[in-house]
Amino acid sequence: MSVFTRFTPTMVLMSTMGIGACTTTDEIIIDRKGVDMARYAADKAECESYASEVRTGEKAARGAASGAVVGGAVGAIVRDSTDGAVRGAGVGAVTGGARGIAEGERDKVKVVKQCLRGRGYRVLN
Repeated sequence: MSVFTRFTPTMVLMSTMGIGACTTTDEIIIDRKGVDMARYAADKAECESYASEVRTGEKAARGAASGAVVGGAVGAIVRDSTDGAVRGAGVGAVTGGARGIAEGERDKVKVVKQCLRGRGYRVLN
């Protein structure tokens, strides 16, 4: 049994779980003392619209492409075959794509937090 046969399902599962562990803008915590929550909701919505400019899809595509290249190279070396290269490229693409998505989501949260801080909110996390 090859390394790729044993670990491919595990790697795909771990990559997918990593995406689910990303922080979302719903989890942003502010100091609410003296804050008009209606105004905060409007400000947060506007900040989230700025965050939507982060190109998560492009980050995922770049991650998948670079992951496929690295995974294909490693697979070819480990298995010394075309089959190993193909399997490695598949694992690398999934893992790299997942990392790209996670990076894009983290960037979105950063944008929202910085925007809220710029509007005078005290962001606690």
